[in-house]
Amino acid sequence: MTPLTEQELHQLAMNIVGKELEEDGYDFLAVNSKPKKDPQFVVLKNKKLNFVVVRAVTYPANPVEYDEKLMQTVYEHAVKYKARTYFAGVGLANSRDYDMPVHHEDDYVVNYAGLIEIKD
Repeated sequence: MTPLTEQELHQLAMNIVGKELEEDGYDFLAVNSKPKKDPQFVVLKNKKLNFVVVRAVTYPANPVEYDEKLMQTVYEHAVKYKARTYFAGVGLANSRDYDMPVHHEDDYVVNYAGLIEIKD
């Protein structure tokens, strides 16, 4: 069984967050699917600019915990554009055994609490 690569896990997280943004009525201005190239989404809703940083984490990591220094840097960048900043952590686990890697052949469990707004 082949475990998903870091890029594949990131892409899966991007798809989950992107689908939610689309369903919530956001318009996509820019999408960056490279891990660690932030923000991943620049979106517009109600004429307001939003930056969204996406991170995929695997069990047992907590998807709502984020790198505060990184998010502060993104926040400071967003302020220049009068944009809001969000973190979207997506936890992924093998549905058969949380301690096993997520594989192509297995179903997976998603732990996603939605967008977390970063404020000063």
